[in-house]
Amino acid sequence: MVAEPAAGTGSARRASPMGWWRRQSLRFRVTAAASAVLALALAASAWVLVGVLSQSLIATIDESAYQRAHRVRADADADRLPPELSNPDGTLIQVIDATGRITHATVGTDRLVPLLGPQARQSAIRAREARFLDGRPYGIPGPLRVAAVAADRGQVVIAARSFDEVGKSVAAAGRVLFLGTPILIVLLAGASWMIVGRTLRPIASLRRGAAEITGTARSRRLPVPEARDEVHSLATTLNDMLARLEAADGRQRALVSDAAHELRSPLASIRLQLEVALDHPEGQEWRDTAEGVLEDAMRLSRLAEDLLALARLDERGGALARREPVDLDALVRQGTERYADNPVLVRRAVPDEQITVTGDALDLGRVLTNLIDNAVRHAASAVVVELRVSGSEALLTVTDDGPGIPEADRERVFDRFTRLDSARSRDEGGAGLGLAIVRETVRAHGGGVHLADAGPGLRAVVALPLRQDSSIK
Repeated sequence: MVAEPAAGTGSARRASPMGWWRRQSLRFRVTAAASAVLALALAASAWVLVGVLSQSLIATIDESAYQRAHRVRADADADRLPPELSNPDGTLIQVIDATGRITHATVGTDRLVPLLGPQARQSAIRAREARFLDGRPYGIPGPLRVAAVAADRGQVVIAARSFDEVGKSVAAAGRVLFLGTPILIVLLAGASWMIVGRTLRPIASLRRGAAEITGTARSRRLPVPEARDEVHSLATTLNDMLARLEAADGRQRALVSDAAHELRSPLASIRLQLEVALDHPEGQEWRDTAEGVLEDAMRLSRLAEDLLALARLDERGGALARREPVDLDALVRQGTERYADNPVLVRRAVPDEQITVTGDALDLGRVLTNLIDNAVRHAASAVVVELRVSGSEALLTVTDDGPGIPEADRERVFDRFTRLDSARSRDEGGAGLGLAIVRETVRAHGGGVHLADAGPGLRAVVALPLRQDSSIK
């Protein structure tokens, strides 16, 4: 028993985020993806900017505090410190002696309690780095950056600068980025929406052009944008495809029309002969009628076989039904033996060595039969079938001593349902599919075929690539 899929599977898939995302338009998805990436990039940039700005300002404050501390230490070592230290740049200074007593300080600075305790002072001196300190216990609003340097006679110089202004500057920059980044994302998303829309406009034109192409307007082509971009290449490729499809459709319609025309004549002949025989049975030679009907039936049979062969070639798209070693000299011997009782002499000239190609023996046998039949139909007395090797190719030639074909018509006769006037005037003439089958089959085998003057007569030359011994497995 085969389990049936749950009824909610399709709806659950459609309700999933990925299903919703795939149902959106390409314009929306591109804009949303670009905006999301931009938002992440801007958020990361803002975070890095605020961090770098904060570190830069802290480094500036620390450098200023250390410079002021080193100047005071130099004065302390030279015993040039005044009772009251000046505070021109807002730096708070405390000079502490070896006993931990504050000996000198700037105006407004606590003279009783050091900003850093003994252990904190020694730690700051060893680390040679400033540190944060809450200034509120010392009557100073906001945080401080405090640095300490050692002086002679066990003295320590402590320099502190307020971090309040720096914190406000960093917070202001953060607020600007917090408010400006979404606005920038919205503006860039709108610009992306417009740019993507303009980029996809040629594709929309292609879609409208494709919708207007119907069975009655097959010759129309899709609009090609002026920009030499990927959409231009796509439109050109699609137009080339439409041209190929139109050509294939034209060939198919011509084939159907020509096949209907060729079928109409023998069917009309059969119908006429049978109607006459039935209307006048007393004076009818039934044997003659049967022979005439049989002859027309044979014409229909040959036409049906030729149409079937062409349909198979078209269906395979130029590929071979089988790829096997084919002994051409044996194929020629077998093919010419069928004409032993023919009034036209069919001679063969094949080498003693074996000539092998890769392909389908049945298809190549049809090629040989079609060429010999065509030569016998037009020959005056003899047909010569020759096989030889020329370089890396096997050359199969079928020569007759008939009237030949004018040079201007030698390529045209390979078209389907093409018969020259001389062929149409003969009752045993074919439907004009023999040489078309020959060319399609030879091309599928990687070879070529052409007609040449035999003086007198006509020579059909088929060139097939030889089978390499290294390729035999």
